[in-house]
Amino acid sequence: MVRISSQQIFSGGINRMQDVNSDLVKTQQQISTGKKVNKPSDDPVAAARILKLDQDLSRVETYQRNSDLANNRLKQEESALASAIDIIQRVRELTVQAGNSSLSANDRKSISSELKERLGQLADVANTRDASGEYVFSGFQGGSPAFAKDESGAWVYQGDEGQRVLEIDDGVTVPISDHGKGIFADVPAAVSVKASGPTSGFISGLSLTNEGALKTAFQPSLPDDLTVRVGASDAVSVEDKDGNPMVTTPSNPVVGDSFEVAGIQMTVNDAAAGDTFTLGINDKQSIFGTIENLITGLNNISKDSPKGNAEYDALISESLVNLDNGQESILLKQTEIGGRMNAVESTSAFLEDSALYTKEIRSQLQDIDYAEAISNLSFQSFVLQAAQQSFAQISRLSLFDRL
Repeated sequence: MVRISSQQIFSGGINRMQDVNSDLVKTQQQISTGKKVNKPSDDPVAAARILKLDQDLSRVETYQRNSDLANNRLKQEESALASAIDIIQRVRELTVQAGNSSLSANDRKSISSELKERLGQLADVANTRDASGEYVFSGFQGGSPAFAKDESGAWVYQGDEGQRVLEIDDGVTVPISDHGKGIFADVPAAVSVKASGPTSGFISGLSLTNEGALKTAFQPSLPDDLTVRVGASDAVSVEDKDGNPMVTTPSNPVVGDSFEVAGIQMTVNDAAAGDTFTLGINDKQSIFGTIENLITGLNNISKDSPKGNAEYDALISESLVNLDNGQESILLKQTEIGGRMNAVESTSAFLEDSALYTKEIRSQLQDIDYAEAISNLSFQSFVLQAAQQSFAQISRLSLFDRL
């Protein structure tokens, strides 16, 4: 026979009511927060997994912000390059117009005036800033303009060749900037006369008519310069930078003859024995420099002599080639940027799916079923009320009532 004291009855009743009340408070807290696990002791295993999922979600959200930043930066760069192409296209149209032989000197100066305006617009585009105020095309020198005028008034590149990258996923980085030197400054130049000796002679009709022949003649890489020499009896010869003679078509040309060498067409005019001309074959040009030279030529070249006409024609043809090369350089960069934007877009889509999946798993571990929780709350309230009533009845029992 087990003896139950009054103290045991009171302690048991109170403990039971405290347990039921604790469960009731826990359920109330779950309903108010919407979470099954509010502290680690509620479910240690689930709490550990929820913490890991929260960390994963925070990482994904960081990468999503990086992806948005990369996409915005690349869009701004692409837009700036599109504006640059429009400006260069207008400059090209003006250059073609300037090539009209019927234009007067005043007409050419009017064209040069508009070219100056277009040059300023191109400089503004090249000095585009992002949302944080940094110059997009300055490389790592984002606090300085990409292009500025030097002491002579020419536009020159001021930045470095750095390229910024941003991590948009674990181990996945994407370049978010391009330096202006590679886009606007280091652009392949047309074949041109770089220098000539003290002579009244000149070269006319200089053009690259067969690029494949030029590459074939100088495998594996193009030469820096070619030298055109005028010898006895007006004989014309061409040498590479090492002094090796080049094959001409037709062979043994003389002053006044049009000939081709390694795909380059030209005619030497009014030259005497001993005259030399240096041709730039593998040079680079700045789009700004091309427009500046064009402006200078339109204002200063006189077409009153055959040499002046040849110099003017060379200016127009070389400018057109250089502008086309500049547009191609920008188009290639736009294509590259488009590829990066596609990569950012696909990564962003993957991050969104990953975030959605992580949230679903976390919701299964953490979020409550309100219908079930409210049902539990009602049941626990009933149990607590029953416990209180039964305790009130038992607590009034006493042995003295039976004496």
